[in-house]
This record gives sequence, C-alpha cells and structure tokens, in this order.
Amino acid sequence: MDQAMIAALVMVVLIVVTLALGFPIGLSIGLGASAAMMVILPFGNAMTMAAKRCFTGTNSFSLLAIPFFVLAGNLMNTGGIAKRLIGCAKIVAHKLPGALAQTNIVANMLFGAISGSGVAAASAMGGILGPMEDEEGYSHEFSAAVNIASGPTGMMIPPSNIMIVYATVANGVSIAALFMAGYVPGILWGVGCMIVAGVMAHKRGYVSSEKYTFQKTLKALWEGVPSLLMIVIVIGGILNGWFTATEGSAIAVAYSLILGFIYRNIKVKDLPGILLSTVKTTAVIEFLVCVSSVMSWVMSYAKIPQLISDAMLGISSSPIVLLIIMNIVLLIVGTFMDPTPAVLIFTPIFLPIVQSFGMHPVHFGLMMVMNLCVGTLTPPVGAILFAGCRIANVKIEQVIKMLLPYFGVVLVCLILVTYIPFLSMAIPNALGLVSLPAGFNMFFVG
Repeated sequence: MDQAMIAALVMVVLIVVTLALGFPIGLSIGLGASAAMMVILPFGNAMTMAAKRCFTGTNSFSLLAIPFFVLAGNLMNTGGIAKRLIGCAKIVAHKLPGALAQTNIVANMLFGAISGSGVAAASAMGGILGPMEDEEGYSHEFSAAVNIASGPTGMMIPPSNIMIVYATVANGVSIAALFMAGYVPGILWGVGCMIVAGVMAHKRGYVSSEKYTFQKTLKALWEGVPSLLMIVIVIGGILNGWFTATEGSAIAVAYSLILGFIYRNIKVKDLPGILLSTVKTTAVIEFLVCVSSVMSWVMSYAKIPQLISDAMLGISSSPIVLLIIMNIVLLIVGTFMDPTPAVLIFTPIFLPIVQSFGMHPVHFGLMMVMNLCVGTLTPPVGAILFAGCRIANVKIEQVIKMLLPYFGVVLVCLILVTYIPFLSMAIPNALGLVSLPAGFNMFFVG
C-alpha cells in the first residue's frame, strides 16, 4: 500500500471513529485530515500546508455573503418582518384546507426567499404560528410536521447560503445562475408540502375560522410589501449586474435593519445579541470550510475522487443509474452530515462524473442541495427537525411518523428535479445566465 492510500485510510478511519464517539463534524474532519497530512509530509510542513489550505479555502469574496445573509436573517427574525410575511402568506392560503398550516408553508417559502436559512424560517414561523394553530385545534405533531417539512424551501429559494458554498467549490459556476435555478425546485417542494398538508387537514377537519375581507387583505399587503421588496431589490440587483451577491447580502442587512427600526421591533441594545448570534453561526460555517479544504487537499493527493469515479463508472455508464447511486449516497450522507461539509466533500467527487455525460453544474448543484435538504429533516443531525421540535415542544418520535407522507412527496420532487433539467435550468437559461451546449436536452437526463 503506497503513502497516499495509507493517508486516505488514516483520514477515513479517524473521521468515522471520532464521529462515532460524538465529536462535532468539523473537529472530526479537521483531526482526520491533519493526521493524514502528517503521513504525507513532515510535521512542520504538514501544519504549514494545513494553515495555507485553511486560508485559501476561506479567502473568497463570495463567502463573505454568508455572514451578511445570516445577519439579515437574524435581523428579520427580531425586527417583526416574520409577522408581516405571515400576513401576506394568509392571503394565498386562507381558503385552503388547514389554512394556518398552508400559511406556515407559504410563509416559510417567503421567509426563506429573504433570509436563505431553513432553520431561521422554521424557528420564526413555528414560534408565531404554533400558538395560533393550538387555538384552532391543530395537534402539536401536525403543526410541527408542517413547519419542519417546509423549512428547507429556504435553502433552495434564493438567496441560499449552501448554494454560495457550492459555487466556491464548483469553480466557474455563477451564483446568480444557481439562485435563479433554485426557484422552481423550491416552489415544487413547497407545493408538494401544501398538497400533503391539505389532504391531512381535510381528513382531520382542520378549518380556519378567520375570514379575510378586502380591507384586511389590503392591510396585510400594505404591511408586508416593504418586506417583500427586499427580494426584488436584492435578487433584481444581482441579476441586473448592479451589485454582486456579496454586495447584495450587505444591502439586505441594511434594508432589514432600517425596517426593524421603522417597525420599532429592533432597538440599539438588541444589536450586540444579534451580532453575537450571527458570529456564532458564521464561525461554524467558516470552520467547516477550513477543515474541508484541508481534507480536499488530502483527497486530491490520494486521488480519491478519481478512484470513486472509476469505481462508479465501472458499475455502469448509464447516467440514469449513476444519478440513482449519487442520490442514494447523498441522502444517506445528509442524515449524519451537515449540508456545508457534504457539499465541500462530495462536489469534487461527483461533479466531474456528471459533467462527463453532459449534466450542467448548475443542474447538479440543485440536485445536490435538494438531497442534502432532506437530511435536515432526519435524525441524528437534522437541524430543522430539532429546531422545529424544540419550538413546538414535541418529541422527535412523535413527529417522525407524521413526516413520512412529506418524505414521499419530497422524494418524488427530487426525482423530477434530477431527471428533468428544465425545472432547474429554464429560468437561468431564459435570463442568459447559463450557456447550454447545442443539442442540450432540457427534458431528460440520460
């Protein structure tokens, strides 16, 4: 066994063992990658190379968008924007079966379209709508399941932090194209959740007693439009080339802060706490990027991506079969790994394979993100699952059974997004954000 393979084996074993012992994922990756690097290089050189890789991995202008979007989400959560978005969501959902549940789903989609965070959306909407659903007689498990299942739409509908991470790994992929590609899959996920929630609400007899008059609709729009304008300003500015995604994220912060002060929900004394929460979240993401960059160097040195690629192509050369294998792997990985390290680890492995049979990097990015979004709903590390259960004050075991129909619909949506490029590529192609080769099949991969 050569040095490269020994290093790879050391890294994999250490990561698996430390994860089994309950270490945080970032620490496990860091320890495994550092140990592997010391097998390859002398100690001093290994530490120097690890430091260089950490710096290189985080020295990205695009990654600066993440702390700003996280801060914007925290400001919106505190600044009363969530309540106003719920008012707008009710306009769409108030006549549907289980009106408050449908409102929850639409509000999660709207909040995600502004904050880019599924956890923030589920926490904000669950905290506000949960008590209202209790008054209408909804069971806690039903309310929690609806909120949790629709939370990941915020990770697909732009702006999306995980798409920014993917763009930094998949060199040359436009963040604007990824953002635009996320709309249809994100809405498809949300509509699927609305169908399941509607059927379940109809069976349980959940009917809203709240009536929406014309005056009430106008009031909800009047209060909600300033918040919704953030989507137009940020996404519209990025598309028109007025500013980059990173600059747009800073504008989102300024806009959220101004609205918070106008609504009088944010005071100067609240800012240190909001900033501290943002720093904690950002630090976790940046640390994962750092250690994953070290691991990527080891994987490249040991030629792990090439070995995996050769093994998969040895199983089958059919794009249909290869995409099934990738989906299964990503779904399994997502159950025990956060989306950020999963994207950093598996993009260099899978992207060359899908490009070999003509799959566009933007299309693959949406497939990967959607897969990993499913993992946020499953134990043992499902961030949205835990946040939703904590907000609703219910046990995970009570909610999992209620989530099963949502998993079924989401998997159908995932298959559609995987094999029909049109769902991801139509909007970026229409806007001229991607250049598709001649003969590119928009309706089927395979």
